[in-house]
Amino acid sequence: MKRKILLVCAMLCMTGVSVFAQEAVAELTMAGAIKYLAAALAVGLSCIAGGIAVARVGAAAMGALSENPELSGKALPYAGLAEGICLWGFLVALLILFL
Repeated sequence: MKRKILLVCAMLCMTGVSVFAQEAVAELTMAGAIKYLAAALAVGLSCIAGGIAVARVGAAAMGALSENPELSGKALPYAGLAEGICLWGFLVALLILFL
C-alpha cells in the first residue's frame, strides 16, 4: 500500500513540474536536459546515501558511547565523513552544471 501511495505522489510531482515548466522545456536542448538530470541525480543519490550512512554511523556511535563514554572523540569523525558524501555530490553537480 505504501508503494502505491509513493508511486502516486511521484507521478503527481512529475506532472506538476511539467505543467509549470513548459516554456523552459521548449528552450532546452537535449544536452542541456541531460546535464540538469545528471546534476539532480548526483545531488539526490548522494544525499540519500549520506542519510543512510549517517543513520547507521549515528546508531553505532550511540551504542558504543553507551558502553564507553570515552569514545566520543573517535566516533565524531565517522559521522562527519558520512555527511561529507552529500557535499561531494553537491560539488559534482556544480561541476556538471558550470563546466
